[in-house]
This record gives sequence, structure tokens and C-alpha cells, in this order.
Amino acid sequence: MPPKSPKTVKSKMVKKEVKPRAVKKTAVKVKKIEVTESAVISKKKYIEGIGRRKTSTARVRIFEGGRGIGVNGKDYSVYFPTLEMQKIVEGALREMNMDGKFGVEVKISGGGIHSQAEALRHGMARALVMFNAEFRKRLKKAGYLKRDPRMKERRKFGLKKARKAPQWSKR
Repeated sequence: MPPKSPKTVKSKMVKKEVKPRAVKKTAVKVKKIEVTESAVISKKKYIEGIGRRKTSTARVRIFEGGRGIGVNGKDYSVYFPTLEMQKIVEGALREMNMDGKFGVEVKISGGGIHSQAEALRHGMARALVMFNAEFRKRLKKAGYLKRDPRMKERRKFGLKKARKAPQWSKR
């Protein structure tokens, strides 16, 4: 095949037209939002406290008026099934004799269920102190305002766990 002359190549480049790309039309879906009781509660004035234990974090909001304790959209007695953990959760309110006077809404993440209960109690105690500074003395004496610093120890290089070493052999 003979090589093409520069005139033909040039003419093809001139003839080439740039067409605009087709624009795709996308449909927009509108979702209906259901208003739940927790959404209605959150519009009211609240006091917030954050509690922590191990790797658990609890964001606690207390509202005036008794509505119970809600944890991640569930009742606390459903979320914490054992009586021991329910007593831990109620601890700060019982210490101040405020059982039915506050509505509590909590969002918890991380850790195990027991450390989540203790994080919730810590956050609730902090929120109660913000509500009334006179509560601080009794809650501090009960030990609810102190963050428990005990954490799982990290694994070290060359060991199987934090302190467990592989079996030693002489030869």
C-alpha cells in the first residue's frame, strides 16, 4: 500500500466533527421519612454526656420527663438482658433518686455488652452532673464519674499474646 499524501490526512482531520456527548437523564427517588418517637424526643432540649469503658463509647442524652431508657433504638431491658447489667445502667439514676424523672436516649458502639453498660452509666453520671452540679459529690463517692482506665494489653512482638511466650526448649 502506498503511503498517504499529507493533503488527504489533513483533509480528514478537518472533516472530523466533534459531537457533544449524550447526557444521561437520571431519575431521582424521594424516600418518605417515618417520624419515630426517638426522632420526636431528640427535637426537645437535652443534656449530653459521653461515657467510655475499654473500647466502648456511649453518647447519652437526658431529657426532663420520664420516658424510660432507650439504647440504640431499643428499650434498655431488651438490649441488656441480664438483671446485673440493668442494675449497672440504672446505677447513676438510682443513686440520685431520679428513676422516673428523666428520659434517656443512648447510642452505644464498640466493646462488649458489659463494658457498654458501664460506659452508659459513666455517660449518664456525667450528664446528671451537667444538669445539677450538686449531684457531683454523691456520684463521685459512688465511683460513677471516674473512667475505668483498664484496657486490654497489646500483643508484643515474638510473643503469642500480651505476655504468653512460646514454649522454651534448651536445644
